[in-house]
Amino acid sequence: MTLTSALTAASLFLTLAWAQTPPPPLPSDVAADMGVEYSHVWEREAMDIYKPKAPGVYPAVVAVHGGGFRAGTREGYRALCIKLAQHGYVAATVSYRLSPVNQFPAHLEDTKAAVRYLRANAVRLGIDPARIGATGGSAGGHLVLMLGLTGDVKEFEGSGPNQGFSSKVEAVVNFYGPTDFTHSYEPGKSVDAAEVLPLFLGGDLDHERREHIRASPLYYVNPLAAPTMTIHGTKDTYVNYEHALWLTERFKAAGVDNELVPIEGAGHGFKGADEEFAEKKMLEWFDKYLKTSSDTVKILVSDHGPLGEAVAMEWPSGRELWTVPNARGHDVQALPNGHILVTMGAQHRVVETDADHKPVWTCCAGLEHPLAAQRLADGHTLIGDAQAGRVIEVDSSNRIVWSYASPDIAKMRMRNANRTAAGTTLVAVEADAKLIEVSAGPQPKIVWQW
Repeated sequence: MTLTSALTAASLFLTLAWAQTPPPPLPSDVAADMGVEYSHVWEREAMDIYKPKAPGVYPAVVAVHGGGFRAGTREGYRALCIKLAQHGYVAATVSYRLSPVNQFPAHLEDTKAAVRYLRANAVRLGIDPARIGATGGSAGGHLVLMLGLTGDVKEFEGSGPNQGFSSKVEAVVNFYGPTDFTHSYEPGKSVDAAEVLPLFLGGDLDHERREHIRASPLYYVNPLAAPTMTIHGTKDTYVNYEHALWLTERFKAAGVDNELVPIEGAGHGFKGADEEFAEKKMLEWFDKYLKTSSDTVKILVSDHGPLGEAVAMEWPSGRELWTVPNARGHDVQALPNGHILVTMGAQHRVVETDADHKPVWTCCAGLEHPLAAQRLADGHTLIGDAQAGRVIEVDSSNRIVWSYASPDIAKMRMRNANRTAAGTTLVAVEADAKLIEVSAGPQPKIVWQW
C-alpha cells in the first residue's frame, strides 16, 4: 500500500468512526437543531444551534472554531454551546470555508452570513436580533474580531444569503486570535505562521503584504467596534501574547470598551482551571453586554426630523438597538411578537412591520396625512388623519367600522388620537390648544373638552 492510499484509508476510517459515534445526550434543559444550512456560496455551510428549552427570547452567541484557517470543525464547540444554552443564550457553532482551497475573505464572509442567518430567523429561533455576540479561538478568534470590527465594511459581506440583514455583533470574546499578520513571521512570534498564512492569504508577506494588512484586525479598530474581551496565554508560541497587547492599546486609543485577560504561563489553548476561569470570564462579558439588566427599559421613538426613522433604544443608556425608516412620520407603537406600527404621513399610509422589519400590513386608500395610529385590543386600528380632519377605526381588512370627522381638526389642526379604556376617543387639537373626548357609537359627538 502506498503512503497516499494509507493516509486516505486512515482519513476514511476516522471519518467513518466520527460518523458512527453518536454525540453524548443533550441535557434535559437544552434543545438542539443540527446541521442547519445557513449559506451555500460554493459549498454547503452549516451550523448547529443549541438553545434553552424554555420558551422565550434570548440573546445569541456565534461560536467560530479555530484550526489555522485550514482545519477544525464546528463540533469542537458543542460543549461550550451547551453551556451557553444552559446560561440563557441561543448558541450556534458554525462551519466555514477553509484554506487552501479558499483564501481570505471567504472565511469571514461565511461567518458574517451565519450572523445574518440568525438575525433573519430571529423570531423562529427565539433570538433577540439586537443582542448577538461572537466568540472563537485562534483562527476563530481572528474571525470574531473581524465580526466585531467590520460590521459596516461592505466588501466583506460576500454573496451569501440574507443580505438585507446586518452582520454586526454587539459583543466579542476573542481567545488568542492573531491581530497583525505583518508581524507573525518575526522570530518568536509564531511557530507555524510561515506554513499557515500563505495558504490563508494567497502568499507570504513578501508577495502578498497588502492581503496581510487587509486581513489584520488591528487595522480596523474604530470607535464603533463591538465591546471586546481578549483572553490570551502569556506563553503562547502560535500567536504571541503581543498580539493581545497591540489590540488592547488600539482599543484604548479608540475609546472602545475592552478588557484583556492574561492567562499567566498558558500556551495556545487552555485546560483545567485555566479553561474554567476563561469560560467564566467569557460568560461575564456576554452577560454584561448582551443581557438586559433589571434597570434597563426598551423604548421606541419616532424621529420626525431629517433622519426620518423609528428608533428602538435602551433607556437610560440611549444605546440604539435598531432603526426603521418612517418617512418622517410622527407615531410608533410596539406590538406583540416584535411587530411595530408606524405612521408615514407623507406617504399617506400606516404600516405594520414584523420583527425582521418587513411590512405585513398597510392602510389605507384615501388617507391624506395620518399622524396617529393605535392598535386596539380587538385587532382593529385607530388612525388620526390630520389633513382630512377625521379619526377612523379600521379592521384587519381595512374596512372602516367607526369614524369621527370635523373641520375643526382638519388641515393639520389635529395632533394625536387615542382610544380610552371606556371606548371613547381622545383627540388633541393642537391648533386650538385643547383636548376633546368623542363618544363611541354610530353618531359620535364631543362629550368632554379641556
